[in-house]
Amino acid sequence: MTTVIEVSNISKQFKIHHERHKSLKERLLHPKSGTTELFSALVDIDFKISDNETVGIVGQNGSGKSTLLKCICGVLQPTTGEIRLRGSLAALLELGAGFQHELSGRDNVYLYGAMLGFSRKMIDSIFDDVVAFSELDQFIDTQVKFYSSGMYVRLAFAVAVNVDPDILVVDEVLAVGDERFQAKCLDRIRRFQVEGRSILLVTHQADQVRAVCDRALVLDAGHLIANGPVQESLRIFREHLLEDAIEHDRAGVQSNVSIDAITTPSGSFEVRSGAGMHFDVNITSETAYSGNFVLEIFTRSGLLVSRSDAQGSPVNLRPGANRVGVDLAQIPLLDGIYDVNVGIVDSHGNTVIAWKEQGATIQVIYDGREGGIVELGAMIQQQ
Repeated sequence: MTTVIEVSNISKQFKIHHERHKSLKERLLHPKSGTTELFSALVDIDFKISDNETVGIVGQNGSGKSTLLKCICGVLQPTTGEIRLRGSLAALLELGAGFQHELSGRDNVYLYGAMLGFSRKMIDSIFDDVVAFSELDQFIDTQVKFYSSGMYVRLAFAVAVNVDPDILVVDEVLAVGDERFQAKCLDRIRRFQVEGRSILLVTHQADQVRAVCDRALVLDAGHLIANGPVQESLRIFREHLLEDAIEHDRAGVQSNVSIDAITTPSGSFEVRSGAGMHFDVNITSETAYSGNFVLEIFTRSGLLVSRSDAQGSPVNLRPGANRVGVDLAQIPLLDGIYDVNVGIVDSHGNTVIAWKEQGATIQVIYDGREGGIVELGAMIQQQ
């Protein structure tokens, strides 16, 4: 396989100014006043991406994800280290990046295409495809300052995917569009994968990483802490979220809770399709804690089958050992292996308190010949 992106030990520092001069007079009278400090946004980042590979980047806000993408795309220059690219690259770094608000959508298509390094003749050849994909034919001659955030994304993504880049870089912007357009974008990304292109995707949605990516990178405070299979990287990411929660706990903000194991009365996680199932989640809490229970079930390929509503599943934990029972009245899944994730979140559903990735594996046995994931129990009747 050919390496298309090679990031070699890059670091990026920014100078943060404190007590900056507010006027030219202050600067002239007090030239040495004011203080600065160096902030390391990226520290010794090193990885490679091959052709026909889709890589996700996850991390908390401020972890350095966007800075890394800007360095890869040439918007920023790393302080140290080197980045090598092979092939053409199209990037969606942030909402409306590269757009001129006073120009129309039509003019911005040509401007954005030029920024990506393509000639006017080439943009002419793909213009109709761009408009069709963006679904903005009624607004293409309207100034983009009147566009909604979703319209921005639709136009920018349409240009980026229609210039046929070898490498596509996407930074969070898909979260702005509506669900239907997000699905349309993901379909185009999957087509790119089939065509053998490379994709670098930054997202906060773990489901997208599981469904689309071959590998995942995890950034934490500018450091690369994981670079491997999606499930393993997401597990490390969850663990770091929990470490942060524990630090808050030491400050008296949250309770220290851990999920020890998932067990069944029979000791087996094998079940026939359509049957019910019960399992217990053993949880240890240092103090009394009230939160919400989360249950996720995924296929082995990373497709989300079901996620419980955290707001509707409250649990009250006692100090010491606790057991939470989970009853699945019916499992309408077809033959296959399914991974179970469980967790405890705060009462608002915003903060992960405890999490166990792939805490159990369910083997579903189905005797029929239907395909897919779910048995719908369809009744066929001739009228």
